[in-house]
Amino acid sequence: MEWLSELQSLELKSFLLTWGMKVFWALVIFVIGMRLVKWVAGLAEKGLTRAQVEPTAVMFLRKVAYVALLVMLALTSLSILGVPMTSAFALLGAAGLAVGLALKDSLSNIASGVMLVTLKPFKVGDVVTINGETGKVEDISIFQTRLRGPDNNTIVLPNSLITTDSIINLTPDVMRRVEIVIGIGYGDDIDQARGIAMDLMTGDERVLAEPAPDVLVYGLGDNSVNLGIRCHVGNADYFVTKCELTEWIKKGFDQAGVSIPFPQRDVHMYHHVDGEVAEDGALPAPVRASLAAPKAPDTGN
Repeated sequence: MEWLSELQSLELKSFLLTWGMKVFWALVIFVIGMRLVKWVAGLAEKGLTRAQVEPTAVMFLRKVAYVALLVMLALTSLSILGVPMTSAFALLGAAGLAVGLALKDSLSNIASGVMLVTLKPFKVGDVVTINGETGKVEDISIFQTRLRGPDNNTIVLPNSLITTDSIINLTPDVMRRVEIVIGIGYGDDIDQARGIAMDLMTGDERVLAEPAPDVLVYGLGDNSVNLGIRCHVGNADYFVTKCELTEWIKKGFDQAGVSIPFPQRDVHMYHHVDGEVAEDGALPAPVRASLAAPKAPDTGN
């Protein structure tokens, strides 16, 4: 029976050697393929950039190509191990179905990412307001979009949330309109207030000549005449210009004697005594008599 054990030992060694070589070559192909995938993805990114494709679409397509090449590399490695491609595709389809049911929200993020790249409501570098969050777009990936907030904080939004909410792009062009609403008193001169605001805007180099700045009466409020002070500046100058113009207009109005009223309310007080009402501060006769009568000394008894 020794020959039988030797035969089994030879078969085991042959089996281990065969599968060992398959695993070795599969690992070699996978490691080399990983570097090749990164190289091809980078090459595709450079080609799209040279073709003057929008940077947002370039970043998104690079990531999609990278994931697709990884899947092909994994299938190639499995084929080297002897796994039939039909079985691999069937397994991949079943796994994809299971993952799709388990990660339906993630798949909706992918679909939303494709919509963002296709419809282009914004691009990398734009300042947007989404779901109440305002920031500069830094990255649009397959699953999420990253913003840089005004406080240098990182804001990460799922793509599905972006496409189901309103998107306010604050930098669709090279300039933005500054709008300041300030109320002045009803007794103040509107033309004087308009002249002060116009002088401040036309004297600021950051304010663009076209469209021309203007000052309009927005409405007659409960306590003030509301003026709309408007001008256009470059995107980069918007926030600082708005803050400084607000300060300068306040100081200019103070120097010229133009008031900026605050809400006021008149309160009328009435005294009710025995069904009588005292108007204009007058007290009823019984109350006046009782107040005028001398009080008896307190004996302490």
